[in-house]
Amino acid sequence: MRTLTITAIALSFVITAGCNNSKSPDAVANDVAKAEQKASAEVANRENDASKDIANQSDKVGDKVADLNNAAAKDAYSIALAKADGDRKVALAKCDAQSGDAQKNCKDQANADYDAAKANAKAAEVSEKQ
Repeated sequence: MRTLTITAIALSFVITAGCNNSKSPDAVANDVAKAEQKASAEVANRENDASKDIANQSDKVGDKVADLNNAAAKDAYSIALAKADGDRKVALAKCDAQSGDAQKNCKDQANADYDAAKANAKAAEVSEKQ
């Protein structure tokens, strides 16, 4: 047992003594150059990965912005149609106060105004969609 302990202590001295030996300046310079090269390569790889990630996320954001704009255009169209429909109903109700040709002309004008408002709303929706 005593021999085993002495052998272990001697072996640990040999191992630690070997680890503290200094290298030649050329070997150190070579190791430093290799380490710098590996570090530069790793940074370049990470930068490349980051560029790809940013580009992918940028595309997703662009798609989401387009979806948002399209939804807003659709909703604006829906609101414009509701307003035009309401305006038409009010105009037609007012036309009931008239009679004969005046009533017919009033209703025709209300319907024409409604058709124009629908066309304008559709044109606005199309121009705003992406």
